[in-house]
Amino acid sequence: MTTDEIKDLLKDAEHRMNGASQSLHEHLSGIRAGRASPALVEKLPVDYYGTPTALMQLASISIPEPRSILIKPFDVTSLKEIEKAISNSNLGINPNSDGKVIHLNLPPLNEERRRDLVKQVHQRLEESRIAVRNIRRDIHNDLRDYEKEKLITEDDLKRGEENLQKLTDKFIEDIGKHGQNKEKEIMEV
Repeated sequence: MTTDEIKDLLKDAEHRMNGASQSLHEHLSGIRAGRASPALVEKLPVDYYGTPTALMQLASISIPEPRSILIKPFDVTSLKEIEKAISNSNLGINPNSDGKVIHLNLPPLNEERRRDLVKQVHQRLEESRIAVRNIRRDIHNDLRDYEKEKLITEDDLKRGEENLQKLTDKFIEDIGKHGQNKEKEIMEV
């Protein structure tokens, strides 16, 4: 084994850590922060003929006003199921339907709800950090195994460990920045 294989391991680690970061970013975009955003509802699972389907596959979602979301189902028969999914979600929004479209009016967030949302953000941040650390552990174990099997030298192992730690630090910092931005957005009145 050469340093090319170590580079492949590090690329794999980077790819997996990037996936954890992207997952966090998608999750945070679905947390309400006072302004309307299609991301709040587009991934919401709706029971569509017995199959959980993302809302964005069943309806067009638009923002006619800063605190309002308009949902227009492609199939009007799915309107009741969409309303039910929104009501059962933890968004805290009541859907208003006129039989063809659903209007969601976002009330201003009170202080208690803002703090609950920040707690959700912190919980999700910690889950993402754990995911990145688990990836680091897996790759680190692979590097040690290669060294035990005499496929790489001790110096290669040290360099690989250093590069893996730099990569991990970069993604942990990135996760922290995502969290700070979302927290600031939530607490903004």
